[in-house]
Amino acid sequence: MRTVVLASASSGRAELLRRTGIPFVVDPSRCDEVTDVCDAEDYVRLLAVRKAREVAQRHANAIVIGADTVIELDGAILGKPESVADAESMLTQLSGRYHRLLTGLAIVDSLSGAEYRGLESTQVHMRELTPAEIRAYAASGEPEGKSGSYEIQGLGATIIDRIEGDFSNVVGLPMAHLARALEQFNVSILT
Repeated sequence: MRTVVLASASSGRAELLRRTGIPFVVDPSRCDEVTDVCDAEDYVRLLAVRKAREVAQRHANAIVIGADTVIELDGAILGKPESVADAESMLTQLSGRYHRLLTGLAIVDSLSGAEYRGLESTQVHMRELTPAEIRAYAASGEPEGKSGSYEIQGLGATIIDRIEGDFSNVVGLPMAHLARALEQFNVSILT
């Protein structure tokens, strides 16, 4: 089997992929994530393929998986908070509402140059939070580096009360989607 590379430093993504039993290496992308793309779907697709391509350049014979996740609320992208106050602001906006969690998924075959690009969307509802809960969660440190200022694997599980769609997408890597896409590169998770 060829080397599979996860182009991400996300521990959640690595854990999901680890559970499949597929051997892989982690090589986080160092690509520039600045873009003027405003549409959330186009944004995550672009960054996912940019990350996968950048890492593929460092691996001669690999299947490279790139992903990027954002929260979309009322047509606006909620990225990673820049401060505790920014996290509080995002959590206040999300409190008591549904939002879309979007993950762009890209796979690049570094040998042939073949590429796959996809998108997974999940509807997520955050329960109504009190101002004290928002302050406490923002101060916990968990929102740091997390799109929309929350992480479902930790304390964030206590503030998300409904998910419509792929749970693994909320963790950061839509596994059913990934399994189907990897088949195109002769990488099978189940066989």
